[in-house]
Amino acid sequence: MSTAGNFSSIPIVDVTKLRTGTPAEQMMVAEELGNAARNVGFVYVTGGGVDEALFESVLDATKRFFALPYAEKMKVYIGNSRNHRGYVPEGEEVFASGSKDKKEAYDLSIDLPSDDPDYVAGNPLLGPNQWPELPGFAKAVDDYYSAVFALGRVLLRGFAMAIGEEPTFFDQYVTKPPSQLRLIHYPFDSSAEDRPGIGAHTDYECFTLLRATCPGLEVMNGKGEWIDAPPVPGAYVVNIGDMMEIWTNGEFAATSHRVRKVPAERYSFPLFFAADYDTVVAPLPRYVAGDVPQKQSLKAGEHLFAQTMQSFTYLKERRARGEITLPEGSAPLSSFGQEARQKY
Repeated sequence: MSTAGNFSSIPIVDVTKLRTGTPAEQMMVAEELGNAARNVGFVYVTGGGVDEALFESVLDATKRFFALPYAEKMKVYIGNSRNHRGYVPEGEEVFASGSKDKKEAYDLSIDLPSDDPDYVAGNPLLGPNQWPELPGFAKAVDDYYSAVFALGRVLLRGFAMAIGEEPTFFDQYVTKPPSQLRLIHYPFDSSAEDRPGIGAHTDYECFTLLRATCPGLEVMNGKGEWIDAPPVPGAYVVNIGDMMEIWTNGEFAATSHRVRKVPAERYSFPLFFAADYDTVVAPLPRYVAGDVPQKQSLKAGEHLFAQTMQSFTYLKERRARGEITLPEGSAPLSSFGQEARQKY
């Protein structure tokens, strides 16, 4: 099991050969990814093959959306949706610390038709997106989503190889996942020097791919120290999430992180790469041996929705009215990663 290192910086891994190389070259890259996942839980990924023009396009679309009047943005308020899609105003989201975030966001996922059987059946995370009436917005966002999700599939193969499985091992669990892309805007706030922008947490899915326009991200190491993770030009920050921590029974670390010191306007684009909603995530047989405690299994979508229910105001209100209930056995917020290890 990883003790997740007392690192002071985050490694950079070029994944070009994972996409285009020979099997031996792919394995070399996979081993680099595995080492980063075991010892840090975060890695800068370069060579991912995502056209930079797609990022510039989604950044432009995002700026145009957040520049709209508040009333216009609230036309696509996330609380209007049945499947957690749309505009998230400042203060809507509250993390385990209890502090409200100094940000606004727009949340979306795989854009399924309104007659999708899972959506019709009431799945809380699958279905169509809410799109604002903003020319070019939906295409720019959807094109970017598709490209980064494709990079996520490449990384998924690398992580499978890193733990000794076939490259396609995890594909069976990723056929229609509720992998969410967030467009996040941290407004200029000259008083934000010592105030959290987004509370300390781990990510609930398999892993996250992030691009951001300026510094602010911090990562917790094994000593409980916060390490800066500023943007690297052209690179994606990739961090391990709760699902990978469970599958590897703790060998891969879901590393706690937060956003602080945001005195400048900042845009952030995390894509949370998830497993299919009904996937039962449990430690793989190769990690169940000896006297190592076995992590509790859970259903991927229920875990994701339960964590979301505990951090979004509109869902807390629905829960208080008895319209929705937490799945049985749901983990409390911040129960994974380095922060949890420091607490417990």
